[in-house]
Amino acid sequence: MSDIVVTLPDGSELELEEGSTVHDAAYAIGPGLGDDTVAGVVDGDLVDRADELHDGARLVIVTDQSDEYLRVLRHSAAHVFAQALQRLHPEAKLAIGPPTDDGFYYDVAGVDLDEDDLREIEAEMAEVVDADYPIERVERPREEALALYEDNPYKREILDTEAADEDPLSFYVQDDWQDLCKGPHVSSTGEIGAFTLLNISSAYWRGDEDNEQLTRVYGTAFEAESELEEFLAMREEAKERDHRKIGQELDLFSIAEVTGPGLPLYHPNGKRILNALSNYAEELNLGAGYDPVETPHLFRTELWKRSGHYDNYVDDMFLLDVNDEEYGLKPMNCPGHATIFAQKNWSYRDLPIRYFEDGKVYRKEQRGELSGLSRVWAFTIDDGHIFCRPDQIEDEINLIIDSILTVFDTFDLDYEVALATRPEKSVGSDEIWEHAESQLESVLNDQGMDYKLEAGDGAFYGPKIDFAFEDALGRNWDGPTVQLDFNMPDRFDLSYTGEDNEEHQPVMIHRALYGSYERFLMVLTEHFNGKFPFWLAPEQVRILPISDDQIGYAKKLRHELGEFRVGVEDRSWTLGRKIREAQEDRVPYMLVVGSDEAEAGTISVRDRKERERQDVSVEAFGDHLRDEEAEKRPEPDFLA
Repeated sequence: MSDIVVTLPDGSELELEEGSTVHDAAYAIGPGLGDDTVAGVVDGDLVDRADELHDGARLVIVTDQSDEYLRVLRHSAAHVFAQALQRLHPEAKLAIGPPTDDGFYYDVAGVDLDEDDLREIEAEMAEVVDADYPIERVERPREEALALYEDNPYKREILDTEAADEDPLSFYVQDDWQDLCKGPHVSSTGEIGAFTLLNISSAYWRGDEDNEQLTRVYGTAFEAESELEEFLAMREEAKERDHRKIGQELDLFSIAEVTGPGLPLYHPNGKRILNALSNYAEELNLGAGYDPVETPHLFRTELWKRSGHYDNYVDDMFLLDVNDEEYGLKPMNCPGHATIFAQKNWSYRDLPIRYFEDGKVYRKEQRGELSGLSRVWAFTIDDGHIFCRPDQIEDEINLIIDSILTVFDTFDLDYEVALATRPEKSVGSDEIWEHAESQLESVLNDQGMDYKLEAGDGAFYGPKIDFAFEDALGRNWDGPTVQLDFNMPDRFDLSYTGEDNEEHQPVMIHRALYGSYERFLMVLTEHFNGKFPFWLAPEQVRILPISDDQIGYAKKLRHELGEFRVGVEDRSWTLGRKIREAQEDRVPYMLVVGSDEAEAGTISVRDRKERERQDVSVEAFGDHLRDEEAEKRPEPDFLA
């Protein structure tokens, strides 16, 4: 048999016989590793240890010590749920049951479930786990698989679509129960040390609103009970920090039924935060040499056809018929910026040209996927596009990364980095993609940044560097991105005159510092638990007159501090109630003023951490606020 060569994580190569599996490779490395192997990651995809390897594969061996192990365990927990469900409800029809970042879910039909049913199913799951059934992979002929799922339209559709070319098909069997599945799974049900079912929701089959609505049961699993308890405690904390809950408490935004789903309305408090974020982004952009531009919300679809969005993105676009001509709400800002660049003749001396825009875009997500500000139909991207010479790429990307890291530092956010490569649906030649990917990889390596490879997750027009925010609860959210694009300049026939007096094609770099304002506001709201830094808070100072007699002095103080966002609590409440209200509204500073303060022309300062200081001069307090705002300090520190 001929040999194949696979590449291991340390860059070394392993030569194997053709037809070798992940498990074979593990044993070739060492018998101990072979015994411990649970699964493999091949070219970025998690696979069963029995899967065959191909020549040139990038291989990572997964053991119970690997990060991927928990995902395998949770996939097996989904099967345990399905087995328990069908023991209790044989009429239940199974659709799909994948692992997720936080646990697993299974979509089912043919059975009515509510929250009260979950505890009964959990008890049956415990029986399956305690029995410690071996989980075995079995291959069955297509004809047998079709017969097994004669009454299950969901499995039949899977057999007829993504598994249409497979024969035999992979099943996983535990005791007398089985499921059509590619795996991977742990070796037995007893490996699932702790689990719980979390909640029930509805979901459309295949995520398509035109399909049948199914019942989706969410759960999670861990190796140890202590890990599950920690997760559940964190989940309760996440509920308290939910941006939808805090958004209502602080009157930041709403999504009204009458206006439509996924279309947020920003109230004055929310808009004040957005304005502060926009001003900061503008400060960074202008400092980095970007010029502001603005493009309309609507374009003829001729533009989207030229850019390639129409062919690759049309299902996610809102299209309109205007005087028998098709228009589309913009899903991205880049074609508009490319068109602006195309209006002038450029010399190599002019480049790089940098544009930025807070551009509203529209994407038609499935209604079932919409959630608060994290996934909406209308959102604003702090977009930037650079048109540069090939020899300027590295410097430009380094400058972008410097700005992104400044943002992370300002908001005290940790982050993760990933390099996303060519997706299945894409435009451009192999040569262009390979060159673009190598450029980004080179910059990341030169920066000394740790990053993971996300094969196939690039934009359709080019590879990208993705940054994920890590919030105070350790959760990751999509954030800034840097995308290298050799295709858009070609499609828009962009050019500049080189030093040789010949026409050359510029490189286009897409970048955002926040990602979208909506998701970033969501992240910040939950990260800070609504306790925004002074410079970002919708109300920075609230003046609390002890009695109505000091309302006039309070309004005078508000005028003196007029450069800040200052409110006056003029309701005839007790001072204690006024303080409690300001605390609940997470106002950074409260100024308590009574007859003594009014007479002396001073203030008593209190912060939301309940620290206090009396006999403070208004001038000293104002000077501190200016410094705190200019330096964008993460916590109010006048009383520190």
